[in-house]
Amino acid sequence: MKHPGPNDQNATPEDMQLPRTESDSGDQTAPQTMPTEIRFGAFVREITVQQNRISYNSLTPKVWRDAEGREIPYQASRIRLRPIDAYRLIRPYVSVRFMEQIRAVLPLALYLVLFQLFVLHQNILDAWIIAGGLVAVILGLMCFMEGLKVGLMPFGETLGSTLPAKAHLHLVLLIAFLLGIGVTFAEPAIGALKAAGQIVRVESAPYLYTLLNDWSEILVLGVGLGVGIAAVLGTLRFLYGWSLKPLIYLTLLPTLGLTLYILQDPELAKTLGLAWDCGAVTTGPVTVPLVLSLGIGIAAAAGKGQTSLSGFGIVTLASLFPILGVELLALYVAQVSSPEEIIAAAAEASALATEPDWYARTPWLEILGGLRAILPLVLFLFLVLRLVLRERIQHPGNITYGITLAVIGMIIFNLGLTYGLTKLGSQSGGLVPASFTEIAAVEGDPLYSFELGLTIAFVFAWLLGFGATLAEPALNALGLTVENLTNGAFRKQLLMNAVSIGVGFGLMLGVAKIVFAFSIAWLLVPGYLLAVFLTFFSTEEFVNIAWDSAGVTTGPVTVPLVLAMGLGFGDAMNAIEGFGILSMASICPILSVLITGLWIQWKVRRKHRRYDASMNTSAAQEASA
Repeated sequence: MKHPGPNDQNATPEDMQLPRTESDSGDQTAPQTMPTEIRFGAFVREITVQQNRISYNSLTPKVWRDAEGREIPYQASRIRLRPIDAYRLIRPYVSVRFMEQIRAVLPLALYLVLFQLFVLHQNILDAWIIAGGLVAVILGLMCFMEGLKVGLMPFGETLGSTLPAKAHLHLVLLIAFLLGIGVTFAEPAIGALKAAGQIVRVESAPYLYTLLNDWSEILVLGVGLGVGIAAVLGTLRFLYGWSLKPLIYLTLLPTLGLTLYILQDPELAKTLGLAWDCGAVTTGPVTVPLVLSLGIGIAAAAGKGQTSLSGFGIVTLASLFPILGVELLALYVAQVSSPEEIIAAAAEASALATEPDWYARTPWLEILGGLRAILPLVLFLFLVLRLVLRERIQHPGNITYGITLAVIGMIIFNLGLTYGLTKLGSQSGGLVPASFTEIAAVEGDPLYSFELGLTIAFVFAWLLGFGATLAEPALNALGLTVENLTNGAFRKQLLMNAVSIGVGFGLMLGVAKIVFAFSIAWLLVPGYLLAVFLTFFSTEEFVNIAWDSAGVTTGPVTVPLVLAMGLGFGDAMNAIEGFGILSMASICPILSVLITGLWIQWKVRRKHRRYDASMNTSAAQEASA
């Protein structure tokens, strides 16, 4: 398009003055900048090319009248969509959510497959079944997360905003407590924890076996009680602005004390890995959003929800209290039964074992598990909304759609977990020890020398932890929040790298625990004592960030995969149990983020000292002048 210059004889009043470029000053070789203004006439001409004008009267329906001259109300005909039209409307909506889960699942699956093929030189067993299971995991997570946002999250937001105005504080805290229990049963990773009981041998770890099999429902209830107490304390913290540091100290003191006490009993000590792993399982995609929305809503309704600490702390508490709950349950089980009784009961049950009932077999087990996880929680939220708050459900069609989507997603995810993610993780984890020792499943083992093979196993665990953490969508969201909260001092990428490196070293230490067969307590107790020491010297801001960062590392993909890998690794090594890896994947990122935070604090203080010194020097020079 030719733009008129200021001396153009054909210029019209519509012409606008162009910005002066370097070529206008006589420099013919200088590059011309793109004009930022064009003729209005040229603009109008361009936008009217191949345009049809349609009268508004042609779009509005014709007015019809009855015999008495009264206007007949217009009834719009129902929109009819061809299948191709429906596809074009839904495709952008679905593709974004589908790609989110692809990015979370596919890189980890490819990493395990390529490691098994090219490093361990082993074929993938049941490859097509595993591939179908991974697709089911992706589709199930996509449906479940969308259903969670559309169907369940509005319940939590409504409860949080209206509950304080219509109920006494005691009732509010009771509902928060019950909600904490309900969301635990709805966590997708809980199914992976319960399925782990089938791998444990009763003769090797009787208390651990009975907790995962005979007491499995009570175990989940104990974890839920811990989350419920955390929800209550987190809500009170939002209301009264309590510091997180004292709550961490007061929670860790009995937890570490019970750990040292349980360590004295060799049989009970085998349950410690499970207890500390339960803390990592709880902070998933259901617990964190629902409990957080309730707590922040209550604080906002009380006029205290806009502080920089809003939203932090409750994830930390929801990770620590379940550990305490499982430890107390293990002590109770030890009081009511002995190892000999558990082994005898298991042998008797094995002798009388018959074909399991229809509801205990696939796929009915996964279908009923999905219904049992979601529907009781929805029923509880509905009863609170109708009976306590006397509120009508807004947009019931959308809520029903979301709940249906969440149930379907949970069922598909459970099926994918059984046939895909758990099978792949267990297979890969069971083959890794062949790199440095002899196992029954691999011929010609060990594949490498002991030192090289052990290094390969550690590198495998580190890369798995690092990659799985970077793939977690929640970590990216936390990084953005932290960057805004710290005014850019703690960059998003720096936080993501610190957390991912911490998880990598955590998985590596967890594998070392299985290889060298020592108690996980010898890693956890010093690790948490070091975390308390670093917490004391850190600011409240970085304490909240560091302790909550452990929760975002244990998502619905990471937990089943890492848990299956650890149990498969332990089974191949004939270890007593393969628990403890998840707990190390929680404490190590806390340490790495706390250390990074102290480093940032030191940099900021040094910068301030330099600025103050320069200002003092300038003031002294001015005074001397």
